[in-house]
Amino acid sequence: MGVFYEYYRAADRAAATVQPEHSREIADTSRGVPEFDVVVTKWIDPEVVLGKLVAFAGQVDYSLELVEMVVLYPPPEGAPRTDEELDDLPEDSPYLEGPGIMELPAEARDMLADVNDARLRMLAEQWAAIEEFSHFTADDDGYMLSLTKDLVGLARRAREDNQLLYCWCSL
Repeated sequence: MGVFYEYYRAADRAAATVQPEHSREIADTSRGVPEFDVVVTKWIDPEVVLGKLVAFAGQVDYSLELVEMVVLYPPPEGAPRTDEELDDLPEDSPYLEGPGIMELPAEARDMLADVNDARLRMLAEQWAAIEEFSHFTADDDGYMLSLTKDLVGLARRAREDNQLLYCWCSL
């Protein structure tokens, strides 16, 4: 099935974590979930796969520290500290199954936002060639270019509005 990742922008951490158990893709005012500017992906984790796109965009070497995230939900201060505490959690605990919300660094946002439109196709091709995508078929339908454009556009809008990028993930 895979893990779904939703990248979105928000004014601050409080806005980013409203109704954290709900998808960012679907606004639901009856539950207090606002409408977010969101890019929905599957298997594009922020640390490795998105991190490699950020590295290519910024023309820097990739490292795990490049997209060093701050975990916002579930709250780190409430995380189980021992195996016993972990075993005592209810089955539906977000510490076991998610969802999770992470804040991405402004530097990652800016590296994506700074990509010149003329580089988008080359950037998408470079990103499509990473090891994590090796099990997929050729990108004949232009999905990687479309996804690259969407993520770069989201980063540009976030920077323009002085917002950060966030990632909501769910199994």
